[in-house]
Amino acid sequence: MMSYTHALFVFILHISLLQVVVSLIFGEGINIKGRLPIVINTWEFPNATQAAWTSLQQGSNAVDAVVAGCSECEDEQCHHGVGPGGKPDESGETTLDSMIMDGQTMDVGAVGCLRRMKSAIAVARAVMKYTKHTLMVGDLATNFALSMGFTEMNLSTSYSIDLWQKWKNGRCQPNFRENVTPASDCGPYSRPSKRQSYNTLHNGDDPEADLSSKENHDTIGMIAIDASGNISAGTSTNGLNHKIPGRVGDSPIPGAGAYADNEAGASVATGNGDIMMRFLPT
Repeated sequence: MMSYTHALFVFILHISLLQVVVSLIFGEGINIKGRLPIVINTWEFPNATQAAWTSLQQGSNAVDAVVAGCSECEDEQCHHGVGPGGKPDESGETTLDSMIMDGQTMDVGAVGCLRRMKSAIAVARAVMKYTKHTLMVGDLATNFALSMGFTEMNLSTSYSIDLWQKWKNGRCQPNFRENVTPASDCGPYSRPSKRQSYNTLHNGDDPEADLSSKENHDTIGMIAIDASGNISAGTSTNGLNHKIPGRVGDSPIPGAGAYADNEAGASVATGNGDIMMRFLPT
């Protein structure tokens, strides 16, 4: 089993490679004429890459291209880790996190724990375009999306329902609780009557999981540079499998999930967001 330290090293190595590629193309003193536009993203999501590329070829700016690319992945439910129909929380509900950042203006729009909305990256774009805020979360983010004309829908599918039911039948193991009782069964959970060490195995990560596999790196992170040389970065994910309801990961957090700056370049991250947020790798 890969340790968290090793896994974190792998995450940061992948992020660094993305940074190097973008810096080589976009860095100061490099002649980028003839090399633009550009799209790069995490994992094997070719249709998402193509959607962003087509958008750029049609003259769209970098922000629109990233939204187009991430939206394609949301529609396809890439690896069951983006968009609806995957990674249910403890209650069986799929919720979404997403962010878009404009490297020209440094504007950011993001949503966390977004409920009953398929187009998380588009809602994040609406936060950036139609508000002075950076991040909106939960039901009130859904209300905002409804006011902007987005359509509410059930994000559960037969796949996510089956995944959740198997987890429930397995006594809700593994999960993300610790130092609670019961330690090895489904809730409701409470604090123990006296301080004890619980959940060193049961309520934690699956000891058989390969932390370097694509199944544990669900986020799409995308970077685009348009024909004018402006850069954008974005993310979209449905988070961690069986997360505690209300959890928000790194994807909608600038500097954790993604970052873009015309003067410096851009970076995106993918992996366990609760680890990534501690180190702000982008």
